[in-house]
Amino acid sequence: MPRPDLDVTPNPDELAARIGAWLVQQIGASTGRFALNLSGGSTPKKLYALLATEHYRRAVDWERVHLFFGDERFVPHDHPDSNYGMVRETLISRVPIPAENVHAVDTSADSPEAAAALYERELQDFYGKTTLDLARPLFAVTLLGLGDDGHTASLFPGTSALLEKERWVTSVVGAKPEPRITLTYPALASSGTVAFLVAGAAKHAMLTRLMDKDPALPASQVETAGRLIVFCDEAAAGPLADPPG
Repeated sequence: MPRPDLDVTPNPDELAARIGAWLVQQIGASTGRFALNLSGGSTPKKLYALLATEHYRRAVDWERVHLFFGDERFVPHDHPDSNYGMVRETLISRVPIPAENVHAVDTSADSPEAAAALYERELQDFYGKTTLDLARPLFAVTLLGLGDDGHTASLFPGTSALLEKERWVTSVVGAKPEPRITLTYPALASSGTVAFLVAGAAKHAMLTRLMDKDPALPASQVETAGRLIVFCDEAAAGPLADPPG
């Protein structure tokens, strides 16, 4: 895969505004259903809060937007660590999106493995097939974060989820205190655009490795037949933002 495109803005507030404007353009230029695969984390949270403001509520045709989740903790939806709970609070409850357009991971399932299987089935029902065709992406846009250890979604270093080539969704148990459900590389690859959202000087070293496609980083293994872009602030970019020469 080629080096990701890099889009740098001065600070986290302007980063959220930049991504928000870009998303509005992407949705406006599309027809039919627009599948947006969401990330958890503090940087996306600022974006979701912005999308819930009056300007974006009016600018987006929410009837066409379908929301999905790149990963989830195996906790109740009202738990403070739930990605769905965070998105519901900051975005879903504040915009006119139909309830049936919000595709949350069912964390009331009997086990993380059962939750992963249920979510895979939901993705396949939405897609209309049980096999992915890269010429017809599952998601229009996938938003991803970048962890301090190079993980993205819940694809952590050293876990078996990194080796999954067939399943669209899998459970991750033991990498963190709480079990996780995550989309796999094949599902993430089925995206028209994959956009990493990265902010803060603490992320600079890991972002540099991501831009260099360091194979040791789970995030570096995300591929797409579409566009791969990194939206970041100047603190995260550091010298990466300097023009060549």
